[in-house]
Amino acid sequence: MFRTVELPIWLLVLIVLFAAVTFASHFLFPSVRWFLRRRMERVVSRLNERLERPIQPFKLAKRHDMIQRLIYDPKIAEAISHHAREEDVPEAVAFERARRYAREIVPSFSASLYFGFAIKFARWLSRKLYIVHLDDGDDAALRAIDSEATVVFVMNHRSNMDYMLVTYLVADRSALSYAVGEWARVWPLSRVIRAMGAFFIRRKSRNVLYRRVLARYVQLATKGGVTQAVFPEGGLSLDGTVGPSKLGFLSYILSDFDAKTDKDVVFVPVALNYDRVIEDRVLTEAARRGERKFRASVIVGIWFALRYTFRRIIRTAVRFGHAGVGFGAPLSLTEFQREHGRDLEAVGEALRARVRDVVPALPVSTLCYALEQLTGPVSRGDLSLAVAPLIAAHPHPSMADAATTVDEAMGTLLTRRIVTEGPQGVAVNPESRALLEYYARSVAHHFADAAYTVQSQQT
Repeated sequence: MFRTVELPIWLLVLIVLFAAVTFASHFLFPSVRWFLRRRMERVVSRLNERLERPIQPFKLAKRHDMIQRLIYDPKIAEAISHHAREEDVPEAVAFERARRYAREIVPSFSASLYFGFAIKFARWLSRKLYIVHLDDGDDAALRAIDSEATVVFVMNHRSNMDYMLVTYLVADRSALSYAVGEWARVWPLSRVIRAMGAFFIRRKSRNVLYRRVLARYVQLATKGGVTQAVFPEGGLSLDGTVGPSKLGFLSYILSDFDAKTDKDVVFVPVALNYDRVIEDRVLTEAARRGERKFRASVIVGIWFALRYTFRRIIRTAVRFGHAGVGFGAPLSLTEFQREHGRDLEAVGEALRARVRDVVPALPVSTLCYALEQLTGPVSRGDLSLAVAPLIAAHPHPSMADAATTVDEAMGTLLTRRIVTEGPQGVAVNPESRALLEYYARSVAHHFADAAYTVQSQQT
């Protein structure tokens, strides 16, 4: 029993490694996980004291537990059985597919990463790129939302900066959960995004089982009180307008909502606009081709970011102008159903109308609309006369007066060669007319009643 046993070095190392792993898994890792869990609970407790809407337990659940809860949900079990019959495969195979979908969808929220990094980075980036304006709209109505209700921010989708801008501006209200498309499913970006509470969706998937798993996750998150942020348009606007709502995501919520027994779901309309959308040329080119395929590569995006950063360091670059965010009147799903029943299209149209109502009219978009209404080269003085009634029709803090607005916006349009200015006045560059129309359309609905005034000024 006490005799010496000779072992090769490689075997000894292997035995020591197995012993270390066993010790760590049984003694060290549980203690570390317990310590980190207790630390996270203290962090969340302090955060909830200052947040308008506290972080819900559902959002803090372990990812493994959430996946198990999702795939063993009775409705998912029914979907698995249906899928097995339809595809003529064993239920075990269908179950594994559902498990794979759940693992793909379910996030892994980290309060430390979200509030310690994401919000600070979003604030820093937003302020570096834009002069940010926040219009709370009816702030009293936002604060009057029932604390037990689930809040869903419904937004127009102008730019990939939308994620950063809204995350920064609602930092004192709650932690948002975004639905993120396939573009973000790239390692290691996917790990960071998942840790910030976002969940991935396949926007173009027609797989019935996948859609059932996704729908059930959204329903469980909604019932769990998770504050969500969604883009009903389903993608970036190619023409600058607030497009019709794609009703898939809304249908997930409405199909499982019972106004008599469930806690209320309140949709908060959020509208965004920019003096310069970073992806505008890519979007207008896609609109010209009539297809939602963007001819832009990761390398081009990285090169643009590095070049702009270098220009900021040597102080030859400026910010991209103004960025505006407006909050509209909240829509209570309980009250809406009392008046309109379970009409999904009515909900989508009502939300779209409320978002359109609060789209900020910024200097560039306002001037682009005025230029689109006028014909031929015009002087800056004539442009000021044309812009004045537009500012009166839809004022915004970014526009002090007509002359200042024209001068500021002209700086951006001239730099980007959207317009030219010569002895005869300001004229639209034919090669950039698509960009002018793109920005003009974002606010055209505000100025329908003021259009005659613009035309009469030219007359």
